Amino acid sequence: MHYALDDMLYYNIKNPDEIVSLERAVIDGVSEDGGLYMPQSIVRLPQAFVRNMGNMSLQEIAFAVANFAFQGDIEASVLRDIVHDTLNFDIPLRRIDDSHYVLELFHGPTMAFKDVGARFMAHLLRHYRSLRHQWPTIHVLVPTSGDTGAAVANSFVGVPGVHIHVVYPHEALSYVQEAQFATLGDNVTALEVNGSFDDCKRLVERAFVDPELNEALHMTSATSINVARILPQTFYYFYAIARLARQGVDVSDVVFAVPSANLGNLTSGLMARAMGLPIKRLVSVENDNNIFYNYIKTGYFIAKPSVASIAPALDAGNPTNMPRIMELLGNYTEIRRMIHAYTYHDDMIIDTIRDTDRRHGYLLDPHSAFAWQGLCDDLRPGEVGVALATAHPAKFAATVELATGREVTMPPQLLRFLNGTRRVTPINNGYTSFKRYLMAFAE
Repeated sequence: MHYALDDMLYYNIKNPDEIVSLERAVIDGVSEDGGLYMPQSIVRLPQAFVRNMGNMSLQEIAFAVANFAFQGDIEASVLRDIVHDTLNFDIPLRRIDDSHYVLELFHGPTMAFKDVGARFMAHLLRHYRSLRHQWPTIHVLVPTSGDTGAAVANSFVGVPGVHIHVVYPHEALSYVQEAQFATLGDNVTALEVNGSFDDCKRLVERAFVDPELNEALHMTSATSINVARILPQTFYYFYAIARLARQGVDVSDVVFAVPSANLGNLTSGLMARAMGLPIKRLVSVENDNNIFYNYIKTGYFIAKPSVASIAPALDAGNPTNMPRIMELLGNYTEIRRMIHAYTYHDDMIIDTIRDTDRRHGYLLDPHSAFAWQGLCDDLRPGEVGVALATAHPAKFAATVELATGREVTMPPQLLRFLNGTRRVTPINNGYTSFKRYLMAFAE
């Protein structure tokens, strides 16, 4: 295939000679050999734009960042509509004290930060579908330990030509998390695997490189392995800096703390920095599934079986975005310089939720509490820090109520799922069963 000289192209990290368009990278999700896609070049935004963001809205900032990043791949008017439809909710920045802030990313339809990337990708696929006379059914495989499945399912439900398969571990999600996708029906199937989240990922990863399945079905991913999920997550890093600047804060020493599992949100922060955002460093915070923490401390990246925790979205034993981090930072020395890493046990995070409520009157869900604790432990005098709050505390009400002793109010966005009919397809964790299930959709 030939490309115009000004096209923004994407390469396969496993095989850099494989070059594809944005459309191909989004529709395929990963390459045939399982490699992740990265942009050939990351556009550095004009510093005049970065300096003047304080006067711009979230939607204005997001459109400008996306327009620079895509370099005309998507018509500006179309891209503006995509951005505005994606970000039709607020992202508040809460000041806890002079140096500590919380960016609330959970005000979308499923009350988790993954609404941003999932909705953006859904709009992109709708756009590409509108350009094609013939469009095969795209099967989106979504292994999830909680919030990703809900965000993707609610972003794509009812979209013609797309079927969502949410693949999740048996009895590992909160009741609300499961209800957010298992009650939708239509083009969404809830596939409950008798195994761990690692098993779910393994099934999906094997399906993507299965020649027979790829011949029969057009499959893609809407997790953070898809580059369409990474870029829109840069938007709120830019917006946080803009909000701080608007409040008169010196943004030259801003630190972001990120709850980490598959490292997609961390990757987005690094990409925002590569685009010119003045991020001093990032703080990666994990639970006992601390693969990246161990890498930072030892230099060895060793996957291990995941263990269940009070923060299920962090329960990943083999972070899939590690190759992108290596591409962005280049070597172990630079990774250690740019990213500080922490790991905490569940009991300490329960204490963090309780202490933050008592001292500041602020409720954290378990995932956000990891980020908050990491920020508190890492921030140095004179620096300003932002903890990314990735889910509403009501999604994990039992844990939050146990920690604080007070009832958590369930917002309307979550209540609407609780009275729905749960439709679940159980399956064992063997690949043969999973493949047989998918082949039944062959057209």
